[in-house]
Amino acid sequence: MAVTQLSDVIVPEYFAEYMANNSMVSTALFQSGVLVGNRLMQAQLPMGGDILNIPAWNDLTSPADPGGADPNISSDNPLDVSTPGNINAVNQLVRKSYLNNSWGAASFAGELAGSDPMRRIAERINAYWNRTYEWRLVQSLIGILLSNVANNAADMVVDISAATTSNPVTINGAQYTSSAFGRNAVIDAAYTIGDRMSDFHAIAMPSAVFREASKNQEIEFVRDAENNILFATYAGLAIIQDDSLYMPTAGVYVTVLFGGGAVGFAEGEPRTGFGLEYWRFPDQGNGGGVSTLYSRRSSIIHPLGFSFTSASVAGPSPASAELALAANWTRVVPQRKQVPLCFLVTQ
Repeated sequence: MAVTQLSDVIVPEYFAEYMANNSMVSTALFQSGVLVGNRLMQAQLPMGGDILNIPAWNDLTSPADPGGADPNISSDNPLDVSTPGNINAVNQLVRKSYLNNSWGAASFAGELAGSDPMRRIAERINAYWNRTYEWRLVQSLIGILLSNVANNAADMVVDISAATTSNPVTINGAQYTSSAFGRNAVIDAAYTIGDRMSDFHAIAMPSAVFREASKNQEIEFVRDAENNILFATYAGLAIIQDDSLYMPTAGVYVTVLFGGGAVGFAEGEPRTGFGLEYWRFPDQGNGGGVSTLYSRRSSIIHPLGFSFTSASVAGPSPASAELALAANWTRVVPQRKQVPLCFLVTQ
C-alpha cells in the first residue's frame, strides 16, 4: 500500500501554507458537452451485470436509402395487393466499468508539513475522475477509429499522416503531398458523412494541431451571447483542445469532429453504496496513524452506433488500453451517416 510519507512532502521552515500543484492534464473534451447523459444507460447502470443492451429502431427505408425501393403506385385493380414492409432494430452492446482508487497519508507527515494531505486528497477526487474519464473517452475513440479502418473501409477516417511529395495520398481525387493538418483535409474528413456534414458542431484537436492551424490563420474567435467570453472556432466548429489525442505512432495526431449526442455517458456510485469511504489505521506509523480514502465509481462512456464486443477484455471491466483495441468495437447501425463522428489523422 502506497501512503504519503515524509519523503513525499516539504517540511516548511519559512512558508505559512502549502501550495497546491494541480495536474495540468486537460479535461476539455470530457467537459465540452460531447458526452451526453443517456437516460437508458443511467437507469441500467445500477442494475447489475457488466453488459447492457440498448436497442434502437432503424428508420423506414426510402428510395434514397441503400437497398430502398419506390413506393407503390396506386391503381383501381382489386387484384393489386400491396405487400407491407417492415421495420427492424439494431442492438448496441454497452460495457459497464466498475472503477476505484484509494489514497493514504500518514498523520505524522501532515504534522511536519503543516498541511493536511487527506483534505487535499478529498478536494481533488472529482478532478481525478474527470481526467480518468477523459482518458477513457479518448481511448474509446482510438478503438473506434482502428475498428473503422479494419472493418468499414475507413469510411469515417481521412489519414494523410504518411503523405509526402514522393509518396502522395489521394483523397477524393485530390493528392496530398504533405502530412500536415489543413483545411482541405478537414473538409474531406467532414464529408465522409456526406450531406449530413452540418451535423458536426465541434472539433477536438491536440495543441500541436491547434498551433499549426493558428500559424495558418485558420482559427477564428467568436463571443458568447453576453459578449463576454471569446470562443475559438475552426470552420464554424467549436474547438476542443486535448493533448491526449494521438496515435500509438510517435508524432501522429488525431483530430475528431463530433455531432450532437455522439457519445453517451452515465455515472454513479456502486449499487451497494460506499462510493466514498474513509478508513483509519491508528496503529500504523508506530502509533502515529495512517488514514486512507477510497473512491468507487461505476460508469459508462459509449460512442453511439457501436457495440463493445468485449472480444479482448481480460477483467470484469475493460482497462483503458483495451478500450483502444479495434477488436472490441463494431459498428451496428446500417449507414455511415448515422454516426456523427469522423477522424483526421495527421503529423
